Amino acid sequence: MLLLLKFDSKTIRKPIISKATLETNALINILRANVGARKGEMVVEVDDSKARDVEEVFRRFGVEVVELREGIVKDEGRCVHCGLCTSICPVEVFEFDENWRVVVREERCVHCGVCIGVCPCNALSLPVNSINKDLKFHTI
Repeated sequence: MLLLLKFDSKTIRKPIISKATLETNALINILRANVGARKGEMVVEVDDSKARDVEEVFRRFGVEVVELREGIVKDEGRCVHCGLCTSICPVEVFEFDENWRVVVREERCVHCGVCIGVCPCNALSLPVNSINKDLKFHTI
């Protein structure tokens, strides 16, 4: 399960990932992170069977937790099927079908947002709750 973690300046200096890992015995994979002086956001991946326990630990530390159930969204009306997204996506969300049209395998999306920046038609977007437009994310 993918989780979006949003936290403030009080939480930034706490080892929340380590605490959650130790308390739940869950492996937590950080997919995207931006931690500043006043606020931070991370997208993490957690095994579905441990997700509820991990969420509980994060919430105890004052972290806002949002489950990311949807991946990248492609606007069929804008997409010209140029394939730039297929070449840049690190997890192969995009592929061509037998008619050379770009199709989306949404279940693979890790919300890195790299494809959004390269799409010349602005045909790609992430669900509104998965990104804070004020923060710039870097894939790590």
